[in-house]
Amino acid sequence: MARYGLPDGAWVKSSYSGDNGGSCIEAQPTPDGLVAVGDSKDRSLGAHTFGPEHWRAFVTAVQDGSL
Repeated sequence: MARYGLPDGAWVKSSYSGDNGGSCIEAQPTPDGLVAVGDSKDRSLGAHTFGPEHWRAFVTAVQDGSL
């Protein structure tokens, strides 16, 4: 199922997501400069989009343990 009109093969699974069935997110850039983020376990849920500055802030918070 295409989410946000993006190809299925271009999604990148988070390196923080293990193969143990836990929380798994995947992301890819959109043609209009946003970052689409979705659940890799249930792609029928669609995707949320974020501006690049908000996505960078989220990734930084995860990396430094703030989240």
